[in-house]
Amino acid sequence: NSRTLDFKEFMKGLNDYAMMLDKEEAQKIFQRFEKDGSGTINSDEFLVTLRPPMSNARKEVVMQAFQKLDKTRDSVLKTEHLEVVFNAKYHPKYLNGDWTENQVFRAFLDNFDSPYDKDEKVTIRESQNILKTIQESVLPSIIYFIILMKTAWKL
Repeated sequence: NSRTLDFKEFMKGLNDYAMMLDKEEAQKIFQRFEKDGSGTINSDEFLVTLRPPMSNARKEVVMQAFQKLDKTRDSVLKTEHLEVVFNAKYHPKYLNGDWTENQVFRAFLDNFDSPYDKDEKVTIRESQNILKTIQESVLPSIIYFIILMKTAWKL
């Protein structure tokens, strides 16, 4: 119950579902999912690989937010860039008093930072990856997604 699949388990799953692939074909597919070099596929890697691409409208609003925040124009957002404009006042846990604004901000940063490289910096790729997750699972409406982005980032 490790919530991961190694190649042997992956092959067994393919065979169990009558997907008869030779070992080389299965290895190519496995490598598309396995991102962190661990030799296993975890649930995050699986979902990231299957996630559909963002629409152009969503990409545009993400880029607007990123460019607004990237004060040094080095394509990397640092904690101090984000703290200035992040608005936690509408977060449910802040509204009900469970979290402070700082706790909301820290939780937000944890979501953006790559699970493979915890450096408290956010690249454009990292920001797009987390927002892809949000857009499809939490904010399926493009209009709501854009309104949320513009409100949260004061665009």
